[in-house]
Amino acid sequence: QVQLVESGGGLVQAGGSLRLSCAASGRTRSTYAMGWFRQALGKEREFIAAISWDGRSTYYAGSVKGRFTISRDNPKNTVYLQMNSLKPEDTAIYYCAADVVPGVHGPKSESEYEYWGQGTQVTVSS
Repeated sequence: QVQLVESGGGLVQAGGSLRLSCAASGRTRSTYAMGWFRQALGKEREFIAAISWDGRSTYYAGSVKGRFTISRDNPKNTVYLQMNSLKPEDTAIYYCAADVVPGVHGPKSESEYEYWGQGTQVTVSS
């Protein structure tokens, strides 16, 4: 129903920046919250950031607060993650997710989201 495609990942030195994009398409219109998660090699997937359907509310993991910024452009059906001051510990596959049907888990929980992208690799060298 909804397809999500991430882009913008790559290799960057510590202290550098990257901007990830997540483009949504399909029959179902996504007008609810969207989020970003990441999974490092050998680690569990963790919450990074989320944004409400109208962009007025944002949520961040403590590890990225002040460095990452989530935003969205609804006419383009696209969500962005601006990542600044990158650290080697930020190295992971980054996934975007769409919360099309509001639930009770909240924006920081994986269980809240119905659709997921394939992920894009971000590698930060020291």
